[in-house]
Order: sequence, then structure tokens, then C-alpha cells
Amino acid sequence: MQTLSNYISDLLAEKILSFRSVSGGDISSAYKVDTEKRAYFLKVNNAPFALDMFRAEQKGLEAIEKTRTIAVPHVHLVDSIEGQSFLLMDLVESKRPDTYDYQRLGTQLAQLHQCSQTDFGFLSDNFIGSLPQQNNPHSDWATFYWFERILPQLQMALKTRLIQPDIIPEEQKAIILFQNIFDDVKPSLLHGDLWGGNYLIATDGTPYLIDPAVYYGHSMVDIAMSHLFGGFGTDFYNTYHEIIPKSTYYDAQIELYQLYYLLVHLNLFGSGYYSSVASILKRYF
Repeated sequence: MQTLSNYISDLLAEKILSFRSVSGGDISSAYKVDTEKRAYFLKVNNAPFALDMFRAEQKGLEAIEKTRTIAVPHVHLVDSIEGQSFLLMDLVESKRPDTYDYQRLGTQLAQLHQCSQTDFGFLSDNFIGSLPQQNNPHSDWATFYWFERILPQLQMALKTRLIQPDIIPEEQKAIILFQNIFDDVKPSLLHGDLWGGNYLIATDGTPYLIDPAVYYGHSMVDIAMSHLFGGFGTDFYNTYHEIIPKSTYYDAQIELYQLYYLLVHLNLFGSGYYSSVASILKRYF
């Protein structure tokens, strides 16, 4: 790691005092980098797609940062040297959330979701975990969700024989169902992968979002993902829905949006997620 450390030091024009491995990396290795001026959080990955992944993460963090609704770690460097790609950002010292922290997180996420644009999608494709996530623009949410989210994951699972053709819904049937259940949706800026490990509460109580997979979509996508594995308090949901009320088809929307994330987990981690995917597909299609 000495070559990488020296390279980062040169780019920052700061002397590195310590460089040590820490927890916090998922698909990448994570390090705390202390310099003469401050502490940084560093991700390192030597996969062929890693630089593209880190650049996409940078774009996502910067898109959220520009809204001034909720904090994200500021990105300082994204680069590669000797086959090692890296992303260097602010280090956020965190604490366990309390009631007020969950309320503040709910309020600020709702404010993020009120940031909108004309079309669904994003300025470029990105990643969900280590899988590609396409963000081609659509004026209609139901077609975006089918063609940019569900269909690519179904095709990926079919190619690796994690699912069989008979479980794949008919295209027109799926789009009509989405139009009916999702109803009138306006594009909201989403975190895109909002599970309990992708937010932090700083020691001063400031909520931070990390590891985004951003695009403009239905605000309920983030809420559905937050419910999938837990980690968000009741105060978070109560406060959020005071600003963005629950819809008529709230429970069905949660299941249909969780379908995307369950397909992603099926493609990333294998057949252990098949029954959950099949259950939703059989229930709605």
C-alpha cells in the first residue's frame, strides 16, 4: 500500500501520518487515512470495473450534496494507480441513532425526495452493489421501472439459470400493473440503495447518506428498501410520512419495489433469494 499512500499524499499535497485498515467496506477494502490536516475515509478496489464504480459513486454523492437537503461525505479524489482504483472522501465519525436522529433523518430524506426533474433516470448509468444499473431517461415511471430495473435483473437471472422463463411476467401485463399500483409518480432524487448500512449519524447528530445508487424515481423506492432489512426506527417513518404521506397502495408498492432489490441480491448472492423473488412474482403476476 506504500505506493498508493505516496500517490495520494502527492495528490493532496498533504503528508500522511497513518494509513490503517478499518471496517466499513463492503465490496471494497476500507482505510482511515490521517494527514497533517484531517482524517479521510478511503475505499480501494482492484476489480476491472472499480474505477467506473467509484466515479459513479462520486457523481451520486455530488448530486445529493448539491441539493443541500441531507449531508454526504465530500469526495476529494477518485483515481487509479497500478491496477488499484480508489475513492477518498471525508471520514464521518458516527454514533448510535436516538429518537431525534431518526426524526432528522426522516425529515431530510423527505426533503431530498422533493428534489425533482422532468424525466425519470439519471445523467449516466451507475451500479447497484457491483451490478450495473442503467438509467436511460423515461417520461413514464412504469416503463422506466420495467425496462431499466426489473427486466435487466430478470434477464441476468435467466442467463445464469437462477430463474426459469415461466416465472417472467408478460411485459405489457407488468407495465399495466405498475401504472395502476404506482399511480401518479413524479421524479424524486433517490439514494437508490437505502438499507441500514448506508446511512450514518455523525457524533454531532448530523445524518449522512453513503454508498448511493442515485437516480430520479418514485420516492417509495427508498422507503421500500429501508423496510427490507430493517435498521430504521419508527420515528424515521412517522416523520418522513408527515412530509410525504403514505399512498393508497403503500404495501403493494413496498413489495413491488423490494422485488428489484431481491432480484439484485439473487444475482449477487445466489439462490437463497429465489423464494422471496418467486413469492412476489406469483402474488402479482
